Amino acid sequence: MPNDYRDIVQHYEQCLALHGDSHLGVDWPKKEDVDTRYGVMLDVAKFDPAPPDTAAPSLLDFGCGAAHLLSYLQQQGWNHWHYTGLDLSEKFVTLCRQKFPAATFYCGDVLQEELSIQPVDYIVMNGVFTEKRSLTFDEMLTYTQQLIRKVFPLARRGMAFNVMSKQVDWEREDLFHLPIDTLAHFLTKELSRHFIVRNDYGLYEYTVYLYH
Repeated sequence: MPNDYRDIVQHYEQCLALHGDSHLGVDWPKKEDVDTRYGVMLDVAKFDPAPPDTAAPSLLDFGCGAAHLLSYLQQQGWNHWHYTGLDLSEKFVTLCRQKFPAATFYCGDVLQEELSIQPVDYIVMNGVFTEKRSLTFDEMLTYTQQLIRKVFPLARRGMAFNVMSKQVDWEREDLFHLPIDTLAHFLTKELSRHFIVRNDYGLYEYTVYLYH
């Protein structure tokens, strides 16, 4: 298992130190694109073929950063979601707990330790797999597969995650441009045949909804 994925965490902590609690602090260049991503991520419930019979679906924001998704939910008036956040960075989790003392936040590495996380209806992994930093493509692919294998069982219904697209004019070396067929082969072979690929929201990435 590649250990350099902690370099990704350090990169985001550097962004936070440089730009503060903002979209730049979690390395998203445009605020309007961030809001677009949040809407797309939450559509994992909208497209669920068999949504849970509850007025308050539970949500784990995996790699929550500064919990901007929770801010988005509140701004939209979508307070019916039961939100929980998790991040590998103590700095981000400390910030989240200061901002939202009533919410639950976990700090830990699910690949290295057993965390007492309760299953939820949906899991969102926004930006967890978009940057690879110093990792090679193969190392990042291994990390992505291991993390999805570990996290997907915690979702009772489904999960959403995004990666950078290969259908672009040029690629950045520090970003993770993952071919759709490579991902589809992995998901179908190991986890589930029930998934949706969204490439319709105008950004240089795509989002996958994976269902049980």
